[in-house]
Amino acid sequence: MIPIKEGLKDALKEIINIGVGKAAGTLNDLLNKHIILEVPNVNFISLEEMDHAFSTIHTLTVSAVRLKFRGPICGLSSLVFPPESAAKLVDMLVGEVPITDDLDAIKVGALSEVGNIILNAVMASFGDLLDSRLIFSIPVYMEGKISSVFNEEVKCPTPVISATAKFTVEEHQIYGEIILLLEIGAFDVLSTAVINKLEI
Repeated sequence: MIPIKEGLKDALKEIINIGVGKAAGTLNDLLNKHIILEVPNVNFISLEEMDHAFSTIHTLTVSAVRLKFRGPICGLSSLVFPPESAAKLVDMLVGEVPITDDLDAIKVGALSEVGNIILNAVMASFGDLLDSRLIFSIPVYMEGKISSVFNEEVKCPTPVISATAKFTVEEHQIYGEIILLLEIGAFDVLSTAVINKLEI
């Protein structure tokens, strides 16, 4: 793996913010609600450090939408919400829904759609950077401890890219995490492209 160059985090944050900005526009049009999306920070962590890095939510059941991608870079992207944020977001998107047998399906459908829009937009921004189109899988919704969401996925020594996603919906704030796990070699490809294109 190439050394992580100073400025890479800020450059990745800029690229991810471009993606979430486009996603916010799509969600505004789709839901007819004023939604602001931003990524205040990006971090690099290892798979082994994930539980510690997300210690505030890893013992809880999180809601996660996962999207695999392939192309010049391959891996797994995921949008992860702690339970209270997931519940609040669903309420804002679909209104207060009576507790029925269809409640879980409504929740899964709403979060999956939001995750699909955001993750597609973020990964499309990386595709633009790489001058290539990434191919996406169908999004998959999961619930469980944060370690279980990823424990059977990409196993490699490359850093996990974690970006905090801040949603502002009608003056309410919701937080989630955009997590990117890249296969072996993909982090180097992405880092090199960022360094060359943005001249950091």
